[in-house]
Amino acid sequence: MPAEDARWLAAAAALAERARPLARPNPGVGAVVVKNGVVAGRGWTRPGGRPHAEAAALAMAGEKARGGTLYVTLEPCAHRSERGPACADLATAAGLARVVVGMADPDPRTGGAGITRLREAGIEVAEAGRDAAGLGLAGHEAALTLGRPHVTLKLALSLDGCIAAANGESKWITGEAARNHVHRERARADAILVGGETLRADAPRLDVRLPGLETRAPERWVLTRGAAPEGWRALAAPKDLAAMGNVRYLFVEGGAGAAAAFLHADLVDRLLIYRAPIVIGGGRPGVGDIGLSSLVEAHGRWVREDTRTFGPDTLEIHRRTR
Repeated sequence: MPAEDARWLAAAAALAERARPLARPNPGVGAVVVKNGVVAGRGWTRPGGRPHAEAAALAMAGEKARGGTLYVTLEPCAHRSERGPACADLATAAGLARVVVGMADPDPRTGGAGITRLREAGIEVAEAGRDAAGLGLAGHEAALTLGRPHVTLKLALSLDGCIAAANGESKWITGEAARNHVHRERARADAILVGGETLRADAPRLDVRLPGLETRAPERWVLTRGAAPEGWRALAAPKDLAAMGNVRYLFVEGGAGAAAAFLHADLVDRLLIYRAPIVIGGGRPGVGDIGLSSLVEAHGRWVREDTRTFGPDTLEIHRRTR
């Protein structure tokens, strides 16, 4: 992919992050209209799913879109709806010369038909590939191809892999900056889940305590075969993820039992490991048994995508290879 295309598609992917989680169950899409190297319009999927990102970007661009390029993280929709026109038709009517698509839409209502319609209208279409679309479409893809949410597992660990002291004390393993990043991750999720033991021992709030994002607290779920307390919903087992309905992004936050259950079921797509420069010794391990019989099985499963620092703490972001 040409560097210029990569640059503008990355900008569209950044815009798409604004759509999470408010656009659900629609995918959070980002779009940028560029003409002569200048942004003419931009947009992202609005709350409730409409207007779509392309519609917003093309409306902002107006006549400036004619002869320009639309960069969009997801293939423009081809199906017509009572809530709005098909974005492939809007792009055609705008007189665009070119469209760069991050990912073809796995939704069977579009499923390549949007790209076909654009090409039939004489518009050049380039497909960049799913990785260029960013994390903003991972939940949409998982829902339509796997029938479940995209799952992120978060672990806050000491250098020796503990999530708490031997007596259960766990506040706080990491510092304030790292915890603020966790709240940012919560704000991007549709639902957040902890194990039953964690709920009983810690009574966590699982809210978002960042200025301006307090209303973004995700649905609270607990991993239990029993009834969930008021304000919570119960998930009996990781294999029952499909029962979470319109949840597209699930954030699993604790504790060791819940982490092990999701890893054992091989249902973790993204792993966030926050590590503090402390050694606890004899503390509670961060993950229980995940069913591996040899070290050979442990290798080749995870790819590190990013490493960040938050004061004295570090964050490693890993993606499951499949």
